[in-house]
Amino acid sequence: MKFLIVTNHSYMLWQFRRELVEALLRRGEVVISTPFVGHEQDFMDLGCRCIETKLERRGTNPFHEMELIHSYHRILKSEKPDLVITYSIKPNLYAGLLCRRMKIPYCANVQGLGTAFQSRKMAALVSGPYRAALRNARAVFFENEANAKAFTERGILPPGKVTLLSGAGVNLERYTLTPYPPEDGGVRFLYLGRIMREKGMDELVSAMRRLKAEEGDNVQFDLVGFFEEDYKPTIDALCREGVIRFHGFQADPKPWYRASHCVVLPSWHEGMSNVLLEGAATGRALITNDIPGCREAVEKGVTGFLSIVKDADSLYGSMRSFLALSPEERAAMGIRGREKMEREFDRSRVVDAVIRALQI
Repeated sequence: MKFLIVTNHSYMLWQFRRELVEALLRRGEVVISTPFVGHEQDFMDLGCRCIETKLERRGTNPFHEMELIHSYHRILKSEKPDLVITYSIKPNLYAGLLCRRMKIPYCANVQGLGTAFQSRKMAALVSGPYRAALRNARAVFFENEANAKAFTERGILPPGKVTLLSGAGVNLERYTLTPYPPEDGGVRFLYLGRIMREKGMDELVSAMRRLKAEEGDNVQFDLVGFFEEDYKPTIDALCREGVIRFHGFQADPKPWYRASHCVVLPSWHEGMSNVLLEGAATGRALITNDIPGCREAVEKGVTGFLSIVKDADSLYGSMRSFLALSPEERAAMGIRGREKMEREFDRSRVVDAVIRALQI
């Protein structure tokens, strides 16, 4: 059996879906269509065949989009896959429409609704293309219940085609429970992810400045990630002021989770935040927003704190609540987070659920 995976990011596929790819390889041949942005050689070493496919994740140039559609058509025609699995918006829409027209079995993954569903007008605009692209899908995977509900309530999908997953899950053998570190250098808050507005960066900057002014060396803020928007002047200023330590993109996040005392992610929208799952699996408390894709990872007041989205004061209050705990209480919060990951987010169970839904 030949599987074709169509995605927009080889690095993300490796980080969060490699166990699924390994499971597919045990059942047949795997071909991956993706921009080459990291780990494509690792996939080839596993036994996959990779086809470099140029894709602008945020681009809207109609000529470039038509080129991408033609690329997908050529790949589908030449590879003749038995099953296509798509990830992210453009592969879901373009490859989905082509598979439907060419009568190729396919499944899609909706990893989050993104900005398109943040306004009623935009949601109405994209609902039609999604409805057409997913009509003949064997299954459509969602990472949280609210996203699935948005599709069924809009008539994009019938409930019977929805498969709800615990995100990508977390590999509990790779992200192990590690001892809570000493606090002699201050309580360390970690932000790990893209430095951009929709990740709540403005609210985080406000909260960090307030806490640093109040607590001084009793708190430390580590930011790990890369820029997708024009935040460089802000980050440079925070570093000069001694508010944060900025470490740039790091291929391996595990040492940063281990060195932290609390993981903070004030995102505006998520499918299911892998950062939160990995942080909790490491045994660290979480602070995030009370939104779909984030709230599922936290048991409020037990494994972390939930804030109001786009509310800097609420985020500050959650971080202040964490600081009000004793070191023993902070460590216990992280241990309970690990237990929650073991109960609800074990990646091996997510992979088993996907394989069952693929009907292979």
